Amino acid sequence: MHFRFFKEFKRNKIGIIGLAILLFLCAAAVFAPILAPHDPWDYSFMYLQQPSMDHLLGTNDIGYDILSELLWSLRTSILFGVSVAAIACTIGTLVGVSAALVGGTYDVIVMRFADALLAIPSILVLILIAAYFKPSIFILIITLSLIIWPTIARGMRAQTFSLKTKLHIKAAKNMGASTFYIMRKHIIPELFPLYAMGFVTKAKIAVFMEAGLSFLGIFDPTVKSLGIMISYATHFLYLDVWFNWLMPPVLSLSLIIISLAFISYAIEEIFDPRLRSNHDTQI
Repeated sequence: MHFRFFKEFKRNKIGIIGLAILLFLCAAAVFAPILAPHDPWDYSFMYLQQPSMDHLLGTNDIGYDILSELLWSLRTSILFGVSVAAIACTIGTLVGVSAALVGGTYDVIVMRFADALLAIPSILVLILIAAYFKPSIFILIITLSLIIWPTIARGMRAQTFSLKTKLHIKAAKNMGASTFYIMRKHIIPELFPLYAMGFVTKAKIAVFMEAGLSFLGIFDPTVKSLGIMISYATHFLYLDVWFNWLMPPVLSLSLIIISLAFISYAIEEIFDPRLRSNHDTQI
């Protein structure tokens, strides 16, 4: 199934475009220490300089090099999104698959708990925690991950109920295979496309929330962030700094979300034959 999924994804132009954009941004984030022309925390430069050969995007009101700050902020956004998506999808997959396989009281308890979490607005929880406890970025990653996993769990549970009826899984169970073995060897590999779609969706949500918290000024101030850059730049729009200070972080944030949206659409199109047939009809 994995080979078929990757083969289908390679033929999806929207997915390839989104992946290419995301890989470019990830490469810029990973190699930020090398690509950044200056230390992003060095404020010894003249403030509010216009773009030049030494400062390609100029400097901000404190004296930071904007390009260096942008690269490190991009790193924060991508790291936050990937970390939250990985943790949330892992929890959701394990809970959803185990609930469907074990069933009974365990299924009822964990799914009612998941329903309770779905009723809690995650953005309000993050705002309250960030405003009152001033947590580190690591705490915010864990907090958001523990809130947004239920949707993944519900999808995995529903799909697992469908997979349980397949002959090879019934045969493995009749031969004495444990629930953990069936989950690891048969169920989870079959759920890879659903996991990938959930991963991309949660990463997009996490990046957007991190930028929102940063823009509101309740994110960790010791960490470079696209939202913080946007927030500070809006205070100096009267100086006509939108093209070198405001637009770069806005464009970077938009490209992250757009690339993830493209990838998510491509995966959903592969996973749902109805979308693929509609796309073929339009072409």
